[in-house]
Amino acid sequence: MARIAIVGGSVAGLSAAIFLAREGHEVEVFERDVVPDAATPVEAFESWERRGAPQVRHSHAFLARLRHVLLERAPELLDALLAAGAEELRFADLLPPTMEDRRPRPGDDALVMLACRRITFEWVLRRAAGATPGVALRDGADVLGLEARPGTPPRVTGLRLREAAARGREARVAADLVVDASGRRTKLPAWLAALGAPRPAEAAEDCGIFYCSRFYRLRRGATRPQRDTTIGADLGYLKYALFHGDGGIFSITFAASPEDAPLRALLREAPFEAAAAAIPTTQPWRDPDVAEPVTGVHGMAQLRNVRRRYVADGGPLAAGVFAIGDASIHTNPLYGRGCTFAVLHAALLADALRAHPDDPVAAALALESATEREIVPWYDLARSQDRDAAEVAERWRRGEQPDAPAEDAGAAVDPKAFVRGLVRHGLVPALRTDPDVSRAFFRSFNLLDPPGDLLREPQVMLRVLEHYRRRHEREDPVLGPGRAGMLEVLAAAA
Repeated sequence: MARIAIVGGSVAGLSAAIFLAREGHEVEVFERDVVPDAATPVEAFESWERRGAPQVRHSHAFLARLRHVLLERAPELLDALLAAGAEELRFADLLPPTMEDRRPRPGDDALVMLACRRITFEWVLRRAAGATPGVALRDGADVLGLEARPGTPPRVTGLRLREAAARGREARVAADLVVDASGRRTKLPAWLAALGAPRPAEAAEDCGIFYCSRFYRLRRGATRPQRDTTIGADLGYLKYALFHGDGGIFSITFAASPEDAPLRALLREAPFEAAAAAIPTTQPWRDPDVAEPVTGVHGMAQLRNVRRRYVADGGPLAAGVFAIGDASIHTNPLYGRGCTFAVLHAALLADALRAHPDDPVAAALALESATEREIVPWYDLARSQDRDAAEVAERWRRGEQPDAPAEDAGAAVDPKAFVRGLVRHGLVPALRTDPDVSRAFFRSFNLLDPPGDLLREPQVMLRVLEHYRRRHEREDPVLGPGRAGMLEVLAAAA
């Protein structure tokens, strides 16, 4: 079995450590931050400052696909998460009151998400990794670069690093394999260049949003508002979502174009609260009699969809090094797929190394193939959605209503506007009343079906089209105010 050095002790790195150690490998995890011991998730939430992972202070979703990986590879991790306060959100638990047919169907036992905070999830992973035979956690380790034997490609043989415990002295760590799980700020491209290897081909696009979140705690004795499969919505100029957490904690997140200057007021607490109160989905959750804030408003910006390819011309750029999680591929955090991608990518790496234990080149090719199959389609979807969202937001700022369908039978049809209208006036209403459409949506949202399958299923599409056809026969619930109305709300709270 191999000696494996993992750079980065967050979700991808810790998951990989657990999965690889169970295959018999000896694993060391090198984390730049010094992570204080915490006896409980609450203590971790209050004390952990993760400079290398600022997203831990933001909303996260733990999708059914992630839960499937844990059930298959480390079921006791799922037990530990539930013991730490995480909840299983089953499909039936999330059906809205308007859904009359609530009968269970075959396969519903797979439609289960996890509700917890990112720090709770990471706290459980860290404790599990530290207790796993064959895993060593080394905090305060700033990795400086790779060690390698010359060749085409170079063969990575270890790391160079500085550790706080060694008073900052540079040291070398020998390893048969190196895994980069250091996140979206990875230095691996520069490390490869220093070895004389090519930099990875990188495709990157702005997500077109800034992102802000606030966490709340349900008050003791308060009645929890109704949960719903539609935990958020896209108002065109503004996206919002409600994320369920552990221990009575939940969070609300807003996302808008950084070009929409008035909406930056959402980064301040009073306007944030006013906006949450103006949206029907979030209003009952942040009612002062129901919940109280436990954090300020945390913002993130300069978000990008990024795909780095560490394989070119039929082989890896360097043999013996693998990138997983955000270091390899990441998308708009609003879609809630990051932790699921990280755990899934760690599992795909373990599979590749099991299939090719003595051939790092073949293992790299196997990982690349699995990434293309399992993760890249969601990256492509995120890019497409973000491009369209940026166009919609710009048109809202110009005072247009970009998803309004053409009602004149003789008018030219804008395909993009039609699809937007189909989603808003067909899919969204169907989610409130049609169990088959709702199940198909839940499967897609949770990465259980490939992207696009939702509207490729003929029966689902027919039901969505029927709701769209009857859009004038009903009054759909208001998802939130228009942009002009929201700007008035924010101005009044400023």
